[in-house]
Amino acid sequence: MLKAISLFTGAGGLDLGFEAAGFKTCVAVEIDPICCETLRSNRRWPVIEGDVAAISSQRILKTAALKSGEADVLIGGPPCQPFSKSGYWANGDAPRLKDPNAGTLNEYLRVVRDTKPKAILLENVYGLAYDGKSEGLKRILNGIKKINREAKTNYVPSWTVLDAASFGVPQRRERVFIIASRDGREFKFPEPTHADGSLQELPAGIKPFHTTWDALGDLAALPDNPDLQLTGKWAGLLPSIPEGQNYLWHTPRGGGMPLFGWRTRYWSFLLKLAKDKPSWTIQAQPGPATGPFHWSSRKLSARELARLQTFPDDFKFDCDRAQVQRMVGNAVPSLLAEVLAREIRRQLLDSPMRSKKLKLLPPRRRGIPPQHAAEPVRASYMSLKGAHADHPGPSLGPRAKLRTLELAD
Repeated sequence: MLKAISLFTGAGGLDLGFEAAGFKTCVAVEIDPICCETLRSNRRWPVIEGDVAAISSQRILKTAALKSGEADVLIGGPPCQPFSKSGYWANGDAPRLKDPNAGTLNEYLRVVRDTKPKAILLENVYGLAYDGKSEGLKRILNGIKKINREAKTNYVPSWTVLDAASFGVPQRRERVFIIASRDGREFKFPEPTHADGSLQELPAGIKPFHTTWDALGDLAALPDNPDLQLTGKWAGLLPSIPEGQNYLWHTPRGGGMPLFGWRTRYWSFLLKLAKDKPSWTIQAQPGPATGPFHWSSRKLSARELARLQTFPDDFKFDCDRAQVQRMVGNAVPSLLAEVLAREIRRQLLDSPMRSKKLKLLPPRRRGIPPQHAAEPVRASYMSLKGAHADHPGPSLGPRAKLRTLELAD
């Protein structure tokens, strides 16, 4: 098997995809103890538990039983909080490179410089490459140039934003990927293989998105599991929202009651899955009203979360559901990792796979059941009914006005 070094491994979403493409994780470096225990209980990968910044590259190579230059690939997704969209929503901006967590980018680059793998893959949130806010991306690209000067390598990075659903994952999830070869070969990202067939006739060779029913249709219904019941102020409102809708259903432009103003809440507020569409992005630490929720108006189970991220079914979690959501929500969909790993093998390592069949691609399930009927709005929410102003537009909402007042002071 080809040899991989894994940094910021988390629950192993990237590693499981590379495993499906014939790579062996020779060492996994992860700071979170629950992630480390999950990795150890599922795979025999050598795990170094601790902060990458405190772990020398020499220790990483020794644990992997590799010398500098011997690894086929180095993979990792440095913590994304400094560049996340949720940070922009909460604060109107995010500190990005000023955030202490952004130092993980430098640690990734340090290990690349010292271990000199034949290829590298770095994954991060879409916000890393936002127009006008791309300091993190520039830091990585400039860092790779510096490595080439210092280590006499010739990494030529290619980067793009990929939506996991475009490659068969039953979830809409956009992330930045940077891939480079040590010997200067240019990497070309694969073209999408799937698209939304409900909006247009698909071109030849393009398949419809995989749906949540494809991912979850064979799993038990779990209607009475107390761990999956919603809590909090809005728990009783979710049953009144149809499949595939969110709180916008209950606005003047939706089909329900005018309980909220248009776009005055974040998109995932009371967001519910639809059986005939991919899931929306699974979040790592959602609030009590943050979806996506199951179409039967409950939280998603641990196995359902893993299925939507295309983790293999033999991968088990021995912890509570909130911890599973945190680990899985921070992971890369394993099927997308498998797709990219196969391309790295073919384009950069002269080792294409014989079989074209993706191991982690979910099956198609026929006979999608009809939508769950939405319930009437409960009496306890009727006091919200009335005229509600729409969001005034970008940079004009209440948080933006508060920041303007703070700056004026």
